[in-house]
Amino acid sequence: MQKNLRITPEGTRDLLFEECLARRKAESILSNLFQLRGYSEVMTPGIELYDLFDAGEPVIPAESMYKLTDSRGRLLVMRPDSTLPIARLTATRLKDAPFPVRLYYAQDVYHMNHGRSGHNDQQFQAGIELIGASGERADLEMLSLAVESLRICDVGDFRVEIGHVGFFLSLVGQLNVDDDVKDTIRTLIEDKNYAALGGVLDTLEPSDPVDFIRMLPRLFGGEEVLETAWALCSNTESHAALKYLSNLYKKLCALGLSDHVMIDLGMIHQNEYYTGVIFRGYIEGSGDTVISGGRYDTLLRRFGSDLPATGFGVNVDSLTKRMLERQAVDPPKPSIVLVHALPGYETEAFVKVGELAYQGMVCEFSVFNSLEEALVYAERRCISEVHAVSDTIKIYKL
Repeated sequence: MQKNLRITPEGTRDLLFEECLARRKAESILSNLFQLRGYSEVMTPGIELYDLFDAGEPVIPAESMYKLTDSRGRLLVMRPDSTLPIARLTATRLKDAPFPVRLYYAQDVYHMNHGRSGHNDQQFQAGIELIGASGERADLEMLSLAVESLRICDVGDFRVEIGHVGFFLSLVGQLNVDDDVKDTIRTLIEDKNYAALGGVLDTLEPSDPVDFIRMLPRLFGGEEVLETAWALCSNTESHAALKYLSNLYKKLCALGLSDHVMIDLGMIHQNEYYTGVIFRGYIEGSGDTVISGGRYDTLLRRFGSDLPATGFGVNVDSLTKRMLERQAVDPPKPSIVLVHALPGYETEAFVKVGELAYQGMVCEFSVFNSLEEALVYAERRCISEVHAVSDTIKIYKL
């Protein structure tokens, strides 16, 4: 009956010592960056009503959410995403605020990966949302902050890839197929399952859009990618998306970010609320998506607020793993003093511990009954001094 007593749920894990320090350090670095750029922290519940993520038009796949019920029988989910709760918060609690509003968060999200190796179902994220601002300047702010988020954490080489939802939608919209086939194509591109994608496209009537979609995985690189795509596509929507990406890419290069920014016209996002520019960030030595974000101009209409918005989230767990690999985090400070109370002098020993801690020394209060036990423990833990407290303090150096 208790065979699972000694393990954690699938997709979760315990954190120890340096891992905790690394996470706190990354969270502190990112929070400080966001605050200095005018973003204010918000926190949303870890459990939300399922309707927030469905409302008749699901924006996150139902099978990827952890579900439970409340005392009234309503379906709940463990927070799978921070953008939707913050959109709700903005449309209700901040509806009278002067826009745009800049918000940031640092909290866990829960996303069921169905046993995919190496993917955590519980992920700590830090991110920002810029709500009430549209256009190129807001997108430029998001992308430059995404790059800065990776640079400032000192995780080695990295890149941010940018795409445009409108470009893919303009192509798939030209296909003479039903919505189920379009969703299948979207999923296969998102999963980078190009063999299966080719199989689906082979069943469709040959056309320029089919040929173009087949090429999407190869449309990756610098500005030359946009030039190639412009020559191949013909409809107004595709050209509008390409022109927007071109202008944005040139401004990012003017900021000196050309070494860290690339164009990926095959980028698709699983969350269906994105409407414009989308982007992802990667770091050297990790296969994880470390940053994910983009523009979602229609999402807040769900809550009665017609506000444009953009934002991104950072996978802090992936950052901390890389920081540990690069030894960018100091190990926990060891205890250097053990304070032991001789019989009847416990109060004095507690006072001494407080004094040493106030001076910045890492010290422990001895819970042993005898001085001999305290000395043995200190030697095993490599604690250099034992202070034996009575009317006086006798120091034993080990």
